[in-house]
Amino acid sequence: MEKAVYVTSPLLPPLEEFIPYLEQIWQNKHLTNAGPFHQQLEQALADYLGVEHLCLFSNGTLALLTALQALRVTGEVITTPYSFVATSHTLLWNGLTPVFVDIDPVTCNLDPEKIEQAITPETTAILPVHCYGVPCNVNRIQEIADIYGLKVIYDAAHAFGVKQNGQTILEHGDLSILSFHATKVFNTIEGGAIICRDAKMKKRIDYLKNFGFADETTVVAAGINGKMNEVQAAFGLLQLQHIDRALEQRAQLGEHYSELLADIPGVNLISVAEETHWNHAYYPIRITADYPLSRDELYALLKQNNIMTRRYFYPLISSFPMYRGLSSATQALLPVANTVANEILCLPIYPDLEREVQVKIADIIKSATLAGAGQNLDEAI
Repeated sequence: MEKAVYVTSPLLPPLEEFIPYLEQIWQNKHLTNAGPFHQQLEQALADYLGVEHLCLFSNGTLALLTALQALRVTGEVITTPYSFVATSHTLLWNGLTPVFVDIDPVTCNLDPEKIEQAITPETTAILPVHCYGVPCNVNRIQEIADIYGLKVIYDAAHAFGVKQNGQTILEHGDLSILSFHATKVFNTIEGGAIICRDAKMKKRIDYLKNFGFADETTVVAAGINGKMNEVQAAFGLLQLQHIDRALEQRAQLGEHYSELLADIPGVNLISVAEETHWNHAYYPIRITADYPLSRDELYALLKQNNIMTRRYFYPLISSFPMYRGLSSATQALLPVANTVANEILCLPIYPDLEREVQVKIADIIKSATLAGAGQNLDEAI
């Protein structure tokens, strides 16, 4: 049976390179609680990403939960319905009310021009997402936040290594949150981080992720257990040695897809601004009315051929039971997000993806167009 191809595959360095790290952990007998590998990875990531203050977490969701606590966010938070559910779930877990705003049709990010009309006296923060690693309109969002005195927390789960005009996008807003889940460009199996602006905030976050302990006998806040263990940190240190090669391979694969899929009616490719150094975290395409099949029909056709794509992000967060009762979740207020959610398809992209597989995927996508022109679909494939 032909091997299935998935949207992503974790970057796994050679096992023999990881064993010395495990031996060192056993020798140190320090498994968690800010051990030596944790401290090394925190500094190494800060240096690599070009940020001054970085706080490691055991996963990105706990990082986002803690970020909201660290900034003492209350009331309503303006956010996007077009994301992974963790973005909005962290608001509910903090007793906050998500207020959904429509997205930009090109970037799939929160549309800044829709933010102001959603602000009420209860609004205290904006939670945008750099969707697929494509940067939000950070300058316009910050302008609005400054006018109304709002905090800005970026869900940057997809945005590892992304730069604009040569500068990291992770230092925009008050805090930025990274995910190091196994499906991400850089991973620590599970993991995440908060990027913050100053040492005082880093200290507060470090207290909060360790139950609120300031020292052995002093608890200063109702914290949580968000610490990254030494095995995760060691895995991250090893991953970091291979990340530049992985990013280059992703870029080459992205360019290859763009060449293969260019000029197919009804297949719209993602557009990234020239000043953006993108990480190719995903390769989304939009299947519009000009294509012979619906998005879901193409999804099924690819699956029949052992190509497992993902409809990131479908359904919209706003359509799930815990959110759809919100007035901001009304479909009429989110026309672009609803359209994109029904058109988007993320194709497989990861460093070890073979060019021949990309050609196969492109041929299947083209086959429906040929069938629409009168050629038998099986023959077209």
